[in-house]
Amino acid sequence: MELALVFLLAVTTVSGCGEPSYEPNTSRVVNGEEARPYSWPWQVSLESFFPTCGGTLIAPDWVLTAAHCITFHTYRVVLAEHDMNKEEGPEQSIMVAKMIIHPKWNDNCVSCGNDIALLKLEKSAVINDKVQLACLPRHDAALTHNQPCYVTGWGRLYSGGPQATTLQQALLPVVDHSVCSQSDWWGSSAKTTMVCAGGESKSACHGDSGGPLNCRSRDGRWYVEGVTSFVDGRGCNTPKKPTVFTRVASFIPWISETMSQN
Repeated sequence: MELALVFLLAVTTVSGCGEPSYEPNTSRVVNGEEARPYSWPWQVSLESFFPTCGGTLIAPDWVLTAAHCITFHTYRVVLAEHDMNKEEGPEQSIMVAKMIIHPKWNDNCVSCGNDIALLKLEKSAVINDKVQLACLPRHDAALTHNQPCYVTGWGRLYSGGPQATTLQQALLPVVDHSVCSQSDWWGSSAKTTMVCAGGESKSACHGDSGGPLNCRSRDGRWYVEGVTSFVDGRGCNTPKKPTVFTRVASFIPWISETMSQN
Protein backbone atom coordinates (compact mmCIF):
# COMPACT_ATOMS: atom_id res chain seq x y z
CA MET A 1 0.00 0.00 0.00
CA GLU A 2 2.82 2.37 0.87
CA LEU A 3 4.51 1.72 -2.48
CA ALA A 4 1.29 2.47 -4.36
CA LEU A 5 0.92 5.77 -2.52
CA VAL A 6 4.47 6.82 -3.33
CA PHE A 7 3.94 5.94 -6.99
CA LEU A 8 0.70 7.93 -7.20
CA LEU A 9 2.27 10.95 -5.55
CA ALA A 10 5.17 10.87 -7.99
CA VAL A 11 2.82 10.70 -10.99
CA THR A 12 0.69 13.55 -9.64
CA THR A 13 3.75 15.74 -9.27
CA VAL A 14 4.99 15.02 -12.80
CA SER A 15 1.60 15.45 -14.47
CA GLY A 16 0.65 18.52 -12.42
CA CYS A 17 -1.09 21.46 -14.03
CA GLY A 18 -2.34 24.90 -13.19
CA GLU A 19 0.04 25.57 -10.31
CA PRO A 20 2.61 28.22 -11.29
CA SER A 21 5.89 28.41 -9.40
CA TYR A 22 5.58 32.21 -9.56
CA GLU A 23 2.20 33.23 -8.16
CA PRO A 24 0.31 35.68 -10.43
CA ASN A 25 -0.32 39.13 -9.02
CA THR A 26 -4.10 39.07 -8.65
CA SER A 27 -4.44 41.45 -5.72
CA ARG A 28 -4.98 44.61 -7.77
CA VAL A 29 -7.61 45.14 -10.44
CA VAL A 30 -5.97 47.27 -13.11
CA ASN A 31 -6.94 47.33 -16.76
CA GLY A 32 -4.14 45.57 -18.60
CA GLU A 33 -1.31 45.58 -16.11
CA GLU A 34 2.00 43.89 -16.79
CA ALA A 35 1.97 40.31 -15.55
CA ARG A 36 4.52 39.07 -13.08
CA PRO A 37 7.17 37.31 -15.22
CA TYR A 38 6.50 33.55 -15.61
CA SER A 39 3.34 33.66 -13.47
CA TRP A 40 1.31 32.31 -16.42
CA PRO A 41 3.81 29.58 -17.39
CA TRP A 42 1.48 27.91 -19.91
CA GLN A 43 1.13 31.10 -21.97
CA VAL A 44 2.56 30.62 -25.45
CA SER A 45 3.49 33.13 -28.15
CA LEU A 46 2.49 31.77 -31.56
CA GLU A 47 4.76 33.10 -34.29
CA SER A 48 5.27 32.94 -38.05
CA PHE A 49 7.69 35.66 -39.18
CA PHE A 50 6.57 37.70 -36.17
CA PRO A 51 4.27 37.13 -33.15
CA THR A 52 0.67 36.71 -34.30
CA CYS A 53 -1.36 35.08 -31.54
CA GLY A 54 -1.32 33.49 -28.14
CA GLY A 55 -1.83 29.90 -27.08
CA THR A 56 -1.88 27.60 -24.06
CA LEU A 57 0.40 24.66 -23.31
CA ILE A 58 -1.93 21.81 -22.26
CA ALA A 59 0.53 18.90 -22.67
CA PRO A 60 4.32 18.93 -23.15
CA ASP A 61 3.82 18.61 -26.93
CA TRP A 62 0.36 20.20 -27.43
CA VAL A 63 -0.77 23.81 -27.61
CA LEU A 64 -4.38 25.00 -27.63
CA THR A 65 -5.18 28.10 -29.70
CA ALA A 66 -7.88 29.68 -31.88
CA ALA A 67 -8.70 28.35 -35.35
CA HIS A 68 -8.67 31.89 -36.78
CA CYS A 69 -4.99 32.17 -35.80
CA ILE A 70 -3.95 29.40 -38.18
CA THR A 71 -2.71 30.24 -41.69
CA PHE A 72 -0.49 28.39 -44.16
CA HIS A 73 2.73 29.77 -42.71
CA THR A 74 4.98 27.44 -40.76
CA TYR A 75 4.60 28.26 -37.11
CA ARG A 76 6.73 28.02 -34.08
CA VAL A 77 5.75 28.52 -30.47
CA VAL A 78 7.80 30.35 -27.88
CA LEU A 79 7.44 29.38 -24.23
CA ALA A 80 8.74 31.25 -21.16
CA GLU A 81 8.41 34.50 -23.09
CA HIS A 82 7.86 37.73 -21.16
CA ASP A 83 9.49 40.71 -22.86
CA MET A 84 9.22 40.39 -26.64
CA ASN A 85 12.11 42.81 -27.15
CA LYS A 86 14.62 40.89 -25.06
CA GLU A 87 16.25 37.48 -25.10
CA GLU A 88 15.88 36.79 -21.40
CA GLY A 89 17.32 33.27 -21.24
CA PRO A 90 14.60 30.76 -20.33
CA GLU A 91 12.69 30.95 -23.64
CA GLN A 92 11.99 27.71 -25.50
CA SER A 93 11.30 27.98 -29.22
CA ILE A 94 9.71 24.87 -30.75
CA MET A 95 8.49 24.31 -34.30
CA VAL A 96 4.93 23.17 -34.93
CA ALA A 97 4.69 19.73 -36.53
CA LYS A 98 0.94 19.61 -37.14
CA MET A 99 -1.95 22.10 -37.06
CA ILE A 100 -5.41 20.65 -36.45
CA ILE A 101 -8.39 22.99 -36.83
CA HIS A 102 -11.82 22.01 -35.51
CA PRO A 103 -13.72 20.39 -38.42
CA LYS A 104 -16.77 22.66 -37.95
CA TRP A 105 -14.79 25.92 -37.98
CA ASN A 106 -15.93 28.34 -40.69
CA ASP A 107 -13.52 31.25 -41.18
CA ASN A 108 -16.29 33.26 -42.86
CA CYS A 109 -18.41 33.06 -39.70
CA VAL A 110 -16.49 33.65 -36.47
CA SER A 111 -19.72 33.99 -34.48
CA CYS A 112 -20.79 30.49 -35.60
CA GLY A 113 -18.35 29.13 -33.02
CA ASN A 114 -15.83 26.27 -33.08
CA ASP A 115 -12.94 28.77 -33.08
CA ILE A 116 -10.46 26.28 -31.68
CA ALA A 117 -7.34 24.49 -32.91
CA LEU A 118 -4.61 22.22 -31.59
CA LEU A 119 -0.91 22.42 -32.44
CA LYS A 120 1.25 19.31 -32.18
CA LEU A 121 4.82 20.33 -31.44
CA GLU A 122 7.88 18.78 -33.11
CA LYS A 123 9.29 17.97 -29.68
CA SER A 124 8.07 18.17 -26.11
CA ALA A 125 8.62 21.32 -24.11
CA VAL A 126 10.89 21.05 -21.11
CA ILE A 127 8.67 21.52 -18.08
CA ASN A 128 10.36 23.63 -15.41
CA ASP A 129 9.57 26.51 -13.06
CA LYS A 130 8.88 28.85 -16.02
CA VAL A 131 7.16 26.43 -18.42
CA GLN A 132 4.18 24.52 -17.05
CA LEU A 133 0.83 23.11 -18.16
CA ALA A 134 -2.59 24.67 -17.72
CA CYS A 135 -5.36 22.38 -16.50
CA LEU A 136 -8.21 21.52 -18.84
CA PRO A 137 -11.73 21.77 -17.37
CA ARG A 138 -14.10 18.82 -17.16
CA HIS A 139 -16.42 18.36 -20.12
CA ASP A 140 -19.29 20.87 -19.75
CA ALA A 141 -17.93 22.34 -16.50
CA ALA A 142 -19.88 25.50 -15.71
CA LEU A 143 -18.60 28.98 -14.89
CA THR A 144 -20.60 31.32 -12.66
CA HIS A 145 -21.65 34.90 -13.39
CA ASN A 146 -18.98 37.37 -12.24
CA GLN A 147 -16.46 34.58 -11.61
CA PRO A 148 -13.02 36.27 -11.68
CA CYS A 149 -10.90 35.11 -14.61
CA TYR A 150 -7.83 36.61 -16.26
CA VAL A 151 -7.01 37.13 -19.92
CA THR A 152 -3.31 37.18 -20.79
CA GLY A 153 -1.42 38.13 -23.92
CA TRP A 154 0.72 40.58 -25.88
CA GLY A 155 -2.17 42.16 -27.77
CA ARG A 156 -2.81 45.86 -28.31
CA LEU A 157 -3.04 47.87 -25.11
CA TYR A 158 -6.23 49.50 -26.45
CA SER A 159 -8.09 49.74 -29.79
CA GLY A 160 -5.70 51.06 -32.41
CA GLY A 161 -2.97 51.31 -29.79
CA PRO A 162 0.50 49.76 -29.66
CA GLN A 163 1.17 46.05 -29.17
CA ALA A 164 2.33 45.20 -25.69
CA THR A 165 5.99 44.22 -25.49
CA THR A 166 5.65 42.55 -22.09
CA LEU A 167 2.99 39.98 -21.17
CA GLN A 168 -0.17 41.69 -19.93
CA GLN A 169 -3.01 40.44 -17.76
CA ALA A 170 -6.48 41.82 -17.11
CA LEU A 171 -9.22 40.70 -14.76
CA LEU A 172 -12.29 39.77 -16.81
CA PRO A 173 -15.29 38.63 -14.74
CA VAL A 174 -17.45 36.03 -16.49
CA VAL A 175 -20.71 37.31 -17.99
CA ASP A 176 -23.37 34.62 -17.81
CA HIS A 177 -24.75 33.38 -21.14
CA SER A 178 -28.26 34.50 -20.15
CA VAL A 179 -26.93 38.08 -19.97
CA CYS A 180 -24.46 37.96 -22.86
CA SER A 181 -27.07 36.59 -25.28
CA GLN A 182 -29.56 39.42 -24.61
CA SER A 183 -30.42 41.43 -27.71
CA ASP A 184 -28.60 44.60 -26.59
CA TRP A 185 -25.50 42.56 -25.68
CA TRP A 186 -24.16 39.96 -28.15
CA GLY A 187 -27.58 38.50 -28.95
CA SER A 188 -27.55 35.34 -31.07
CA SER A 189 -23.80 35.72 -31.70
CA ALA A 190 -23.22 34.40 -28.15
CA LYS A 191 -23.51 30.62 -28.27
CA THR A 192 -23.53 28.17 -25.36
CA THR A 193 -20.16 26.90 -26.69
CA MET A 194 -18.68 30.33 -25.88
CA VAL A 195 -17.76 32.22 -22.72
CA CYS A 196 -18.27 35.97 -22.42
CA ALA A 197 -16.04 37.83 -19.99
CA GLY A 198 -15.26 41.44 -19.14
CA GLY A 199 -16.91 44.35 -20.89
CA GLU A 200 -16.86 48.08 -20.19
CA SER A 201 -13.21 49.16 -19.82
CA LYS A 202 -11.57 45.73 -19.67
CA SER A 203 -11.20 43.37 -22.61
CA ALA A 204 -8.84 41.41 -24.74
CA CYS A 205 -7.61 43.19 -27.87
CA HIS A 206 -6.09 42.44 -31.28
CA GLY A 207 -3.09 40.17 -30.85
CA ASP A 208 -4.50 38.38 -27.79
CA SER A 209 -6.34 35.88 -30.03
CA GLY A 210 -5.85 32.22 -29.21
CA GLY A 211 -4.59 32.92 -25.70
CA PRO A 212 -6.17 31.62 -22.51
CA LEU A 213 -8.95 32.79 -20.25
CA ASN A 214 -7.42 31.67 -16.96
CA CYS A 215 -9.85 30.82 -14.16
CA ARG A 216 -8.87 29.54 -10.73
CA SER A 217 -10.93 26.62 -9.47
CA ARG A 218 -11.87 25.75 -5.90
CA ASP A 219 -9.00 23.24 -5.93
CA GLY A 220 -6.58 26.19 -6.22
CA ARG A 221 -5.44 25.29 -9.75
CA TRP A 222 -5.72 27.48 -12.85
CA TYR A 223 -7.82 26.14 -15.72
CA VAL A 224 -7.91 27.33 -19.32
CA GLU A 225 -11.66 27.90 -19.55
CA GLY A 226 -11.59 29.93 -22.74
CA VAL A 227 -9.67 30.54 -25.97
CA THR A 228 -9.72 34.23 -26.96
CA SER A 229 -11.93 34.49 -30.05
CA PHE A 230 -13.44 37.90 -30.87
CA VAL A 231 -14.34 41.42 -29.73
CA ASP A 232 -16.69 44.04 -31.13
CA GLY A 233 -15.64 45.57 -34.45
CA ARG A 234 -16.14 49.08 -33.05
CA GLY A 235 -13.47 48.59 -30.41
CA CYS A 236 -11.98 46.22 -27.89
CA ASN A 237 -13.81 47.71 -24.91
CA THR A 238 -17.28 48.53 -26.25
CA PRO A 239 -19.94 48.55 -23.47
CA LYS A 240 -22.17 45.46 -23.42
CA LYS A 241 -19.80 43.74 -25.86
CA PRO A 242 -17.56 41.66 -23.58
CA THR A 243 -14.72 39.62 -25.03
CA VAL A 244 -15.96 36.30 -26.42
CA PHE A 245 -13.96 33.12 -25.86
CA THR A 246 -14.37 29.60 -27.17
CA ARG A 247 -15.63 27.60 -24.19
CA VAL A 248 -12.99 24.91 -23.71
CA ALA A 249 -15.29 22.70 -21.59
CA SER A 250 -17.56 22.24 -24.62
CA PHE A 251 -14.70 20.82 -26.69
CA ILE A 252 -13.05 18.39 -24.26
CA PRO A 253 -14.18 15.29 -26.22
CA TRP A 254 -12.68 16.70 -29.46
CA ILE A 255 -9.47 17.75 -27.68
CA SER A 256 -9.06 14.31 -26.06
CA GLU A 257 -9.79 12.44 -29.28
CA THR A 258 -7.46 14.62 -31.36
CA MET A 259 -4.56 14.29 -28.92
CA SER A 260 -4.97 10.52 -28.61
CA GLN A 261 -5.08 9.97 -32.40
CA ASN A 262 -2.13 12.16 -33.31
